[in-house]
Amino acid sequence: MPFADREDAGRRLAERLRRLKGKPGAIVIALPRGGVVVGREVADALRLPLDIVVPRKIGAEADPEYAIGAVTEEGDAVWNERERRIADKAYLDAAIEAERAEARRRLETYRAGMPPRDIRGKAVLIVDDGVATGNTMRAAIATVKRGGAVRVMVAVPVCPPDSLAVLKAEVDEVVALEIPDMFGSIGAYYEAFPQTDDATVIRLLRRP
Repeated sequence: MPFADREDAGRRLAERLRRLKGKPGAIVIALPRGGVVVGREVADALRLPLDIVVPRKIGAEADPEYAIGAVTEEGDAVWNERERRIADKAYLDAAIEAERAEARRRLETYRAGMPPRDIRGKAVLIVDDGVATGNTMRAAIATVKRGGAVRVMVAVPVCPPDSLAVLKAEVDEVVALEIPDMFGSIGAYYEAFPQTDDATVIRLLRRP
């Protein structure tokens, strides 16, 4: 099993990213919820600030865990176009609205009391606990680009080759520790992969 847990994955990612330690103008942006656990380890090891963006997956109607798209905080959607074309429009419209609302709720909950997020002119390292279809990460990339990032990197513990190729076309660099040809699920690459709750995200974001 490649990773003991998300903390282990974060430490191992940070080791691969040592060249960024203390880099001026760099920031770690994590995807809640589980990505914040990984991101906190990366940010601490590299002595970089940590913040979040909150994209939301749009799951297939018959299989909500399978992402056919994702919505950004701003409400824009990215899609697997083949899946979008065959999906029911009423279902998609409802799912988009629900996930937009949840993105807003999470952003307000997690960042309550924090100063406004500022990534303009910065080198942004986007971290999650893994990538499956890549749609949620693509939505995160869209948000940081809109926010004015001058360089965008993605760093994840695990990512299948097809998604890796898609992400490489959209950012300056992608770092993935495991790139399995036979990808099942992100959790399959962890010995322990519990749900991360809101309280943990809030605590980790505020940890000095």
